[in-house]
Parts: sequence; structure tokens; C-alpha cells
Amino acid sequence: MTVQVVLVHGIRTSATMWRAQVAYLEERGTPVTAVDLPGHGTRRGEEFTLDEAFATIDRAVRDAASRGPVLLVGHSMGGLLSIAYTGSEDAPPVGGFVAASCTSLPRGIGLAAYRFLARRFDSLPDRGLGLTNRVLDRTLPAETRPDFGAGGYAFDAQDTALASLSVLDLLTALRRIDVPLWFVNGQWDQLRMNEKLFTTIAPDAELIVVPRTTHLVTAMRPRVFNAVLNVALTTVEASTC
Repeated sequence: MTVQVVLVHGIRTSATMWRAQVAYLEERGTPVTAVDLPGHGTRRGEEFTLDEAFATIDRAVRDAASRGPVLLVGHSMGGLLSIAYTGSEDAPPVGGFVAASCTSLPRGIGLAAYRFLARRFDSLPDRGLGLTNRVLDRTLPAETRPDFGAGGYAFDAQDTALASLSVLDLLTALRRIDVPLWFVNGQWDQLRMNEKLFTTIAPDAELIVVPRTTHLVTAMRPRVFNAVLNVALTTVEASTC
């Protein structure tokens, strides 16, 4: 059966952040679904809750699993949610997992500082959009530059989503994951702070650090990330033969 891919986006953005990956997978002949989490993208205006976020991922995974093995791919917040989901007590039908830009525990001083900065930006007249655009203009290649904002920005869901992440028991979830697992981080990613802890708890996982790359590894180095997806897909395909 053909391996299916489910993509889960990060905070504030939407399914459009995966356009480069969707195009690559479609050209490869790999079925792919990119979800919008509650309060994001086509679902802006909805309340963000962990229950609905997990339900969104689960619906996409189980639908895909009806057609073949599933490779789950999550970035940032989507990666943290996907760790908790894949490592849940009742293991879902996930055959492989790529966790991008999410080797950090969302709690304590780090999370408080992130929420403080996010609120400060949100208090600006343009909710920080001008600064966001200037940073993206300088760091992302032209081919992926429009993708992060194409589905709009989930300003209203951001603080609620960040606060919700603090209850995730990621370390327990990591210990339960028994499918092929890849951690993918940019060299300059601020969320690498617990990278050693994550790889110690999941010693069979592959760690890939992309040089000269920020948190937005999927868009900043789309060809490198797509190559990682190819490795993951080939691995899952081989395991199901």
C-alpha cells in the first residue's frame, strides 16, 4: 500500500506553510494531507483547544491510514502536538514520524518569555505583522516566502495555544514512540534547547541539524527538508513490504 503523509503546521501559520512539501510529494506520487488546526488558516475564528487540535490530527491520520501506512510530519507547535499524539497511551496508526523544530519543553521561563514577547508584538498597531514580514523577507527564499502568510496569521489563537502546550507530557510520549522517528532542526533554531534530552529519551531517533538555518527549516531549506521526507518515506515503505 502507498505511504500517506499528514502535515501539521506550527503556531500562527496554516496548512499553506507546507506548499513546497506538498508540491514535492505530489510530484513524487505520494498522497498528502495538510491540516489546519483550530483557530488557524481556514479555521480562524474557531477557539483553539487541545482536544480539537488532537481530534484534527487524528481525523487526518485515521483517514489516511485507511489507504496506507502514515508518515506524520509536524513543525514547531504541530510537532509538539504530534509527539504527544504519536506517543499517546493508545498508539495511533502512525508508521513513521518527522518532528521538525520542536525539541523543546513548552513550560517554565522559556514559555513565559515567549508568551510575553508574543503579547508585546500583538499589542503593536499592526499586531507585529510589519516586523514579521521584514524578517521573512530577509530569511526565506522567494519560492517559499509567501507560503507562511498565505492562509493568514492566527493572532487571536496564539496565546491560548501557547498556554495549552504547557500541559503536554512530551517526555512520557517520547518514551512510548516505537516507530521510525526523525528530529529535524535548523542550526539557529531557538527551540533546540532540549535537543539532547529528546535524543537521550528517544535514542533510536535520527537527529538532523540543517546548517545556517533558523526555526523555519521547512521553508528556508525546502529541498533539504524534502530530502529528509524522502528518506523517511523510503524507510516506511521498506518496513511495510
